[in-house]
Amino acid sequence: MRKDGNLRINQFLFDYLTYEVVSLLAERISSESVKVKTGIEELQLINSIRITLRFRVDKMDYVNGPGRNHLFVPGPVNIPDQVIRAMSRNNEDYRSPAIPALTKVLLEDVKKIFKTTSGTPFLIPTTGTGAWESALTNTLSPGDRIVSFLIGQFSLLWIDQQQRLKFNVDVVESDWGQGANLDVLASKIAEDTAHTIKAICIVHNETATGVTNNLATVRKILDHYQHPALFLVDGVSSICALDFRMDEWGVDVALTGSQKALSLPTGMGIVCASPKALEATKTAKSVRVFFDWNDYLKFYKLGTYWPYTPSIQLLYGLRAALDLLFEEGLDNVIARHGRLAKATRYNIFLTLLLFIQACSYESCDLFLLAVEAWGLKNCTQKEEWFSDTVTAVIVPSYIDSSEIVRRAWKRYNLSLGLGLNKVAGKVFRIGHLGNLNELQLLGCLAGVEMVLKDVGYPVKLGSGVAAASAFLQNSTPLIPSRI
Repeated sequence: MRKDGNLRINQFLFDYLTYEVVSLLAERISSESVKVKTGIEELQLINSIRITLRFRVDKMDYVNGPGRNHLFVPGPVNIPDQVIRAMSRNNEDYRSPAIPALTKVLLEDVKKIFKTTSGTPFLIPTTGTGAWESALTNTLSPGDRIVSFLIGQFSLLWIDQQQRLKFNVDVVESDWGQGANLDVLASKIAEDTAHTIKAICIVHNETATGVTNNLATVRKILDHYQHPALFLVDGVSSICALDFRMDEWGVDVALTGSQKALSLPTGMGIVCASPKALEATKTAKSVRVFFDWNDYLKFYKLGTYWPYTPSIQLLYGLRAALDLLFEEGLDNVIARHGRLAKATRYNIFLTLLLFIQACSYESCDLFLLAVEAWGLKNCTQKEEWFSDTVTAVIVPSYIDSSEIVRRAWKRYNLSLGLGLNKVAGKVFRIGHLGNLNELQLLGCLAGVEMVLKDVGYPVKLGSGVAAASAFLQNSTPLIPSRI
């Protein structure tokens, strides 16, 4: 058995090294200086070998581990057993009376997670990226001027989409780790007396850096200058986890994805449009087919609800997910996310020292222990921007954060978030959103401590977990359904 295991590892290493060599060769012969001398058949053969080896390497990579995977990326998240059971069903005829009846109730209940009574929701078989496109193309025309904030990887990707859809994007860029610069927004809105700005696009919660933006302030700026710009919000990693008030904040289009705080599989983009946004569809000239809200609205009026085939399993999963959220109480869900986020931050950052000094003596002892335990820094530069769904941790320069993520998965079956783009190799991310409780989080934090020790960071094992445990023991209420 031992010999077979060694052979398996050696075969994996051979495949991996050969794949790397073939990849370099393919890149070399694809360059302009060599391409003329190399036949098409040779290049196709090399790429075919490369794909075959990649499959073999991937197949070796994704092996089973004992116990459950500890999934702490900021989405996709853990799926509750109740949701899995609800989705474990055969296909159904979506034109039968059952599915329209289910959909009608779902649409009404989905409005509750956006905190709207006037919004119109759309359940689109897509990801957050498709929901972005739906929000933009249904309300705007090519050439329209929009203000968009670049603060991290996902706001960057949305801006890229906006530009490729031919909008005139006025980008307001901040350092990664900072929130949207709303002072710049106020200046632009004040100067725009001709109302050339047609929309404000903002990511509520930037998961690449753990930054949450203040949406209420955006609405105050627009109202102060009586500016009619549409207010479009990416709430992919915030809705159902952070405080979100569509009607109160005057959000015109809000969107989220099923794989985030709703704790469903990926595949459903949920968009909610205000009456003002629906009115904008009448003049919007962007090309749209699959994402056209008007197709949905036509079938809403008919009472059949679906312009094309939905995922029956996801609809039943959404029903179960909403039931869980409502049973716990949406305000309790938001409070739970805040509690878990604080426990994570107290476990990590020296930047909490000022907060500790303002606390009572007993609290100081508690949180000082946690601060001393890890002593790392938050990628988010100010407490006002701290996210309650993801924490991005900056590592010392002598450590590659990607190695932390790799080691966590390979040794402890713990999945953490990689640093992306500008912060690649500099941060790792702990996702604490969705159907998650205190003991699950403590398991994650214990795993992170062990990984930090593995990669040479001088952490005192157990000290941070002890501090987080003490905080949670003092702040965790009884489970609402069991009182």
